[in-house]
Amino acid sequence: MAEECRARECIALLRGLRAVRQFRPEPVPDAVVRDILMVARWSGSANNRQPWEIVVVRDRQTLQALASAEGYAGHLAGAALGMVLVMNGERPEMETFDEGRLSERIMLAAAAYGVGSCIGWFSGAGREQVKGILGIPGERLVRTAISLGYPDEEAQRARPRPAQARKPLAQIVSYERYGQRTASSP
Repeated sequence: MAEECRARECIALLRGLRAVRQFRPEPVPDAVVRDILMVARWSGSANNRQPWEIVVVRDRQTLQALASAEGYAGHLAGAALGMVLVMNGERPEMETFDEGRLSERIMLAAAAYGVGSCIGWFSGAGREQVKGILGIPGERLVRTAISLGYPDEEAQRARPRPAQARKPLAQIVSYERYGQRTASSP
């Protein structure tokens, strides 16, 4: 019974993860950031290559500069901190998968502490701009940033909910073959 309760708590955390783009001004404690980084450190990667480094940014001016880079990371401007994922760039396709795993783990670890997060993406010239802002070597690949901070609940309440609900399982799951929407009995 205790295992089932723990599993349900974990599932609730996983299902409850939402993008947070507006944050309260208070900082995230160093101990919480360290725990999030430890989860990142232990994230899985192809062949255990761990092809990443993480730049933690708390400086308000730097966060605003990153937010203005080409892409979709404007939410960094109001975050308590940002984490920019720096990939080795040796195997970009493989690293894309690892980068996604790493991002989600960081966001889930933050959520465990009640810290909100949102993934952002740098594109085009924004990637080189970010490298310049943070002093990242040219051969590295920079695409992803995660904003973190305590959610501004008032701003979230004022924001309209999207009209589209989640698709039902029957619409997204196939069994044994694509398009077979019901499980066959043994």
